[in-house]
Amino acid sequence: MRDAKRGSRADGVRVRQRLEDVIHTLRVSTGTRDIDATLIAARRQSPGARPQDHSLLSGS
Repeated sequence: MRDAKRGSRADGVRVRQRLEDVIHTLRVSTGTRDIDATLIAARRQSPGARPQDHSLLSGS
């Protein structure tokens, strides 16, 4: 049981690090610092995005 806990903890650390890397990449590529602004800018740059699409922030 201890090995399973240690494994899942290590997986969580790896997932967290990858998420931080993605956030950093998005911030650099969009030229933003605030996470909300980053998500809006990234969404606007996505193919097929509507100009006023803030659906990432509203949870829709």
